[in-house]
Amino acid sequence: MVTLGIERLAGDERHLVAGRRVGLVTNHTGLSRDLVPADDLLRAAGAEIGAFFGPEHGVRGLVAAGDPVSSAVDPRTGVPVHSLYGERTKPEPALLAGLDALVYDIQDIGSRYYTYLSTLALCLQAAGEAGLPMIVCDRPNPITGLHPEGNLVEPAHRSFVGIAGYPMRHAMTVGELALLFSREMGMGGQVEVVRMTGWRREMWWEETGLLFVPPSPNSTGVDMALLYPGTCLLEGTNISEGRGHTRPYELVGAPWLDADRLAAAMASEPGVRVRVAGFRPMAGKYAGEDCAGVFLHVVNRGALRPVRLGVRLLCAVARLHPGRLEFRLPHFDRLAGGGGLRRDLLAGRPADDILAEWGAALAGFLPARDRCLLYA
Repeated sequence: MVTLGIERLAGDERHLVAGRRVGLVTNHTGLSRDLVPADDLLRAAGAEIGAFFGPEHGVRGLVAAGDPVSSAVDPRTGVPVHSLYGERTKPEPALLAGLDALVYDIQDIGSRYYTYLSTLALCLQAAGEAGLPMIVCDRPNPITGLHPEGNLVEPAHRSFVGIAGYPMRHAMTVGELALLFSREMGMGGQVEVVRMTGWRREMWWEETGLLFVPPSPNSTGVDMALLYPGTCLLEGTNISEGRGHTRPYELVGAPWLDADRLAAAMASEPGVRVRVAGFRPMAGKYAGEDCAGVFLHVVNRGALRPVRLGVRLLCAVARLHPGRLEFRLPHFDRLAGGGGLRRDLLAGRPADDILAEWGAALAGFLPARDRCLLYA
């Protein structure tokens, strides 16, 4: 059985917070195995919650993707909520005054694009600058802690969907990423990771015995989370990534797409079966329009390499529809970690050449990652 970091912080590690006034960076996923909210657990452990800090979607997960989060008073507890998604993305010194520590407890999805990880990095910076300890409650990576994959972010293209030079599928836990940001990348001061017990790197979410609480409005399950490091790249193009439909990031397409030819081109991709599937998004790109698309059925999670799939899908579209693939800038380059992928797609460069180049850069990153791993 997996015991979460927040459960251990409220149990055998309660000395880290008992009698202290803490700021809590959390959202609707900050729950125990029995679905008790993190703030209730910390109060029961003897901590005072001085403030909440809300990431994208807000402390209660009610705000749509990309919409700014307002600062307010939490109606459930009466505690002030300071937004970290909007005009402010990093806690200001005045917001940390009077706190004894900053606690982070948010479920990640396993991909660099998730803005919760940028919030983690900036909170580490702010806590370090204020001389506050940062306590990170570890949680499972739902798509395992294996198979890091993808491009590293170039310094000129760092953003809130890629705040540091780590890959698209990072294959780390939030606690391990906190150590990477702090120790290897100099982005924080004192950090205390409250480890899980019972978690192993090869575990998929279902093996943890925990209930799946969607970390964001468009996260529909583990298969979606596994595809996301690859199909999220479509957000920066004129191909619908399936937002506005019931299965985003698994169902993709566009009104002008030749779905039969695309399905045939992707038929040999390991770990998935590709089905032609039309859809009409209710919101987002092509809202109300009929799209020709493909559905990506995950049939072998262990064999699937999502970033490879995403790059090969984009290369196939560029090859099948010369001149039709368009890019939403700067968003696409931020997701891709630089402008190289866009230029390669326009030039018709083979996917395998792109991926080989990324693999060489990834190999240089892996020693830093290895130094931060906490679980076998």
